[in-house]
Amino acid sequence: MKSQPGNRLRAAQAADRHWPQPTALVDHVSARVPRLLLVDDDRLHLKSLSALLRAAGYEATPVDSACGAMQKLQGSEFDLVLLDLRMPGQGGNAVMEHIQTASVDVAVIVVSGESRIDAAIGALRRRADDFVRKPYLPADLLRSIEHTLQRRRLLIENRSMAQQLEHSERLYRHLVDSSPDMIYMLDAQGRFTFVNDRFESLLGIERDSLIGRHYSSVIQDDDLPAARYVFHERRVGDRAARNVELRLRPLSLLPAQPDASSGFKTLLFNSVAMYGPTMPLEGGGASTYGGTYGVARDLTERKRAEERISHQAYHDILTDLPNRILFRDRLEVAMLQAMRSGCELAVMFIDLDRFKMVNDTLGHLLGDDLLKEAASRLKDVLRAGDTLARLGGDEFIIMLPRLGSREDAAVVARKILECLQFPFVLAEHEVRISASIGISVYPVHGTTIDQLLAHADIAMYRVKADGKNGHCFFRADMLDASQYKLSLDRGLRLALERGELEMFYQPQIDVRTGRIIGAEGLMRWRHPDRGLLTASEFLPFAEEVGLIVPISDWMLETVCRDLSEWTALGADDVTLAINLSPQYLERGDFVRKLVEAQGRWGFAMSRIEVEITENVSIRNPQHVIDQLNMLCRLGVSVAIDDFGTGYASLAYLHRFPIRTVKIDQSFVREILHAQGHCPVVLAIISMATGLGMNVIAEGVETTEESAYLEQAGCPRMQGFLFYSALANAEFMSLLAEQTAGRRPASWHGHHRSGGQGRLLFES
Repeated sequence: MKSQPGNRLRAAQAADRHWPQPTALVDHVSARVPRLLLVDDDRLHLKSLSALLRAAGYEATPVDSACGAMQKLQGSEFDLVLLDLRMPGQGGNAVMEHIQTASVDVAVIVVSGESRIDAAIGALRRRADDFVRKPYLPADLLRSIEHTLQRRRLLIENRSMAQQLEHSERLYRHLVDSSPDMIYMLDAQGRFTFVNDRFESLLGIERDSLIGRHYSSVIQDDDLPAARYVFHERRVGDRAARNVELRLRPLSLLPAQPDASSGFKTLLFNSVAMYGPTMPLEGGGASTYGGTYGVARDLTERKRAEERISHQAYHDILTDLPNRILFRDRLEVAMLQAMRSGCELAVMFIDLDRFKMVNDTLGHLLGDDLLKEAASRLKDVLRAGDTLARLGGDEFIIMLPRLGSREDAAVVARKILECLQFPFVLAEHEVRISASIGISVYPVHGTTIDQLLAHADIAMYRVKADGKNGHCFFRADMLDASQYKLSLDRGLRLALERGELEMFYQPQIDVRTGRIIGAEGLMRWRHPDRGLLTASEFLPFAEEVGLIVPISDWMLETVCRDLSEWTALGADDVTLAINLSPQYLERGDFVRKLVEAQGRWGFAMSRIEVEITENVSIRNPQHVIDQLNMLCRLGVSVAIDDFGTGYASLAYLHRFPIRTVKIDQSFVREILHAQGHCPVVLAIISMATGLGMNVIAEGVETTEESAYLEQAGCPRMQGFLFYSALANAEFMSLLAEQTAGRRPASWHGHHRSGGQGRLLFES
């Protein structure tokens, strides 16, 4: 039987001072005042109960039916339902079933006048949090409400903590599995108990297949001793961590595939020993070793990059041969071994002949192909213990340790020359090259690395000077020639600065009139120690060391100045022939410089004759033709010097704008030995005359030679029979006599001094 509302109200008021105060009226999770739904069909009870709960600090929402309660639960959030069981229509049990079915998150306290135990049991089975019988004391009800809300708060907090723990575990698992490093654990026997996903991506096997396997199944055999030391050493304290590089073989767990060194992965293992609860803090005592855990970082790419960098530092990139640094290291070791054993070793300096021509003609790409193919052939003729290195360009060097005799080195040199004699096929071009090889032997030719290299280099240049395509051993007399070249190099550079170069002029004579019709400019070097040097003693070396352009610039300025002085004497019909180096004609911008010199000194371009040799256009004939055509348009004439001694004389006569042909002195000397018949000289004169060209013979030294040439149709000559090369002052004296009218009617005789003849003229 339900209690009267008035009695309940009085009882509540009497017990007001004994009510326990809620410890937390604000929900810990939602941070709001707890909301209570009051469900009872007794409206007076609802009213008094609402007043009681509001006075206690709760937010109370009354509803007088089960249907109304279920509607409220669907539309609003409540923390607690105070539910009466017996109501018209659907009762409190229907509300609790709705809460379970709809998964409404709310606590339930049944407040009912049912006295039967079955009602309380049924309510608890429907997951009611408490059962309060009517009539009740307000303090008891408030205490039940507080306890229920407290349990709810704890439940929500526990649920939140569980969610956070689950999230943390998922995050931890994600971080571990997504780590770029491998994370692992080994038990005390060295078997894997945990690995992250990185093992699978790195080794190419499933992570589960590693669990229970011993670490030795993935460690490369050579690294197993280091692995045993790291994974089994019992370390504690600051010494517990241990770093070591180990190589893993990802294919070793796949029986169908063989192991391969190329598949090794290099890892840096940071390993830490694990101990049980009995581990001492710092010091002695028993401890339980539980295994190892740690992190392994993949160093494979870094190691490969380091190896590539190291390899490139000691090897030539094009041919993959050892470079100079590695060669010197190996040579130093070999010299120590030779010194201890008393054996000899050889150093061979190799320079490829005609490589520059191939490189310039076919291009650098095919030139590189030629170098690689040549390097391959050189390696094929060497022993396993020999070292072949590339110094750069077309220069190679070989070390031959443990020589039985010097003949062994000569045999290798002959094999090298033999292997290079076969043609190289480069993009459908067939190319032939040879080599110049210089050899030095330890300890006979040097006891240091630099001595052996320098002496082999000197011997190689001797082979070059002797015609290339050969080999020779270093000799002491070669060193003198090399030192002479060094002094020549230094002296030539100073000669330009000090004004030691001079121009001499050898007159060219028309033997029919005896007049000087021209002169050939010949350079001389007044050396401070060696006296007057001819052009042949230093100009070839100037071309070799790159000084020919500045020297030729000096020559051009000097001859143009001298030519203007001849003009001032009245000798405006005397021509000047100058020899041009092929390098200067190709690189020196000669035409522009000649025009500028004419502007400064004022002479007729027709008085200049440029002498070229037949090898002037081997590399770039069209460029040379264009240069010579520009000279001809300016009025400069072109002469071909040393005609008949080169490669393609007949072709040159048609392709180049040549006005004068000079008969080389080697053919002139044959006149005396040919007993009055020299067909080569006759052919040259006939050919030039037929083409409308001038002919001049050089190197004429006897009257017999002069008479033969004049009779054959060559009246223009130069040589010691007439004049030697004269300094400009002497030559100008001759020009002054000639312009003064003192011209000989005939040759009365000639004067010789020191083997150099000069013809005396009579007026």
